[in-house]
Amino acid sequence: MSVAGARPNFMKVAPIVRALHDAGHESVFVHTGQHYDLQMSGTFLEELELSAPDFNLEVGSASHAKQTARVMERFEPVIEQVRPDWVLVVGDVNSTMACALVTAKLRPVLRCRLAHVEAGLRSYDWTMPEELNRVVTDRVADLLFTPSRDAHPNLAREGLEARATFVGNVMVDTLLHQLPRARAADMPGRLGLTRGAYVVTTLHRPSNVDAPAALSVILDALHRINRDVPVVLPIHPRTLKNALAFGLESLLRPLRVVEPLGYRGMLSLCDGAGAVLTDSGGLQEETTVLGVPCVTLRVQTERPATVTDGTNRLAPWPLTGDGIVDSWRAAMASGRRAVGERVPEGWDGDAAIRIVAALNAGDPCA
Repeated sequence: MSVAGARPNFMKVAPIVRALHDAGHESVFVHTGQHYDLQMSGTFLEELELSAPDFNLEVGSASHAKQTARVMERFEPVIEQVRPDWVLVVGDVNSTMACALVTAKLRPVLRCRLAHVEAGLRSYDWTMPEELNRVVTDRVADLLFTPSRDAHPNLAREGLEARATFVGNVMVDTLLHQLPRARAADMPGRLGLTRGAYVVTTLHRPSNVDAPAALSVILDALHRINRDVPVVLPIHPRTLKNALAFGLESLLRPLRVVEPLGYRGMLSLCDGAGAVLTDSGGLQEETTVLGVPCVTLRVQTERPATVTDGTNRLAPWPLTGDGIVDSWRAAMASGRRAVGERVPEGWDGDAAIRIVAALNAGDPCA
């Protein structure tokens, strides 16, 4: 049983479901409905060639506590009905932790086991809800699939390294599989943009968008960058709602603000960018593979390999307009790399195959 809830999860689940099918396993796909509208969920499923979920829990949006509780309440009867040998949870969203806890508590009765895909990542920033989700999920999982070698010291410090298996980054499986079709979609051309001569920005983290002062600093910096090159902002619903509530429309107006894009459209847009500015974890990884310079607008990253081996850099913290602009200029000056020119070990498109092999090795019935 593979579980996904938010759009970053779908790119990780898709190659796993495909690899399970190719290996002859019966596979059940559960969508918690944490992201539930067409662009944030439905379009992704179609583009990633994921069939309709076997179960959709339809939990929707709510506070962290309510959303987590809804997932747990609705997932429990599903796992009791299906009684899977393995439950695979991916990433670090509320659905990840909620389904992990339900599985762990029912493990003695159902005799199922729990695997966490993308285990061992740590930001050590306890203000991030995702950090809590990662730590709790890793603690209760039977098998920890790590995307990069730097995850193993983190797990060793917590006494969990014996459960860890290095498989590489499954998100890269999807990126490499979808890149030809994403390029054919030519999102830059459809928006009237010149490849290499625009900036893509995404913002959604509470630390950046939930306070007027923080959001104002970032939007002002984007306003300044936009004087030199177009800034495209596929805007998250939370970010748009807050920008309007804070009276920041004048800073949004000059930017190329578009609705959230499907997976291929966003991949096409980032592939053609001169640089990406983001607070997303997944885009740090995608830009590393694409060879596109990236500036991360966060105090820390749980993906340090994107900095040491990839194209990513952290903007100085706390964020200032000058710090963001200077980081963007430095990123642009660093130039692009070829796709896959220098990436961390295991970011090669075969992570899902290694995951299924590890599940087989850990399953006496396989």
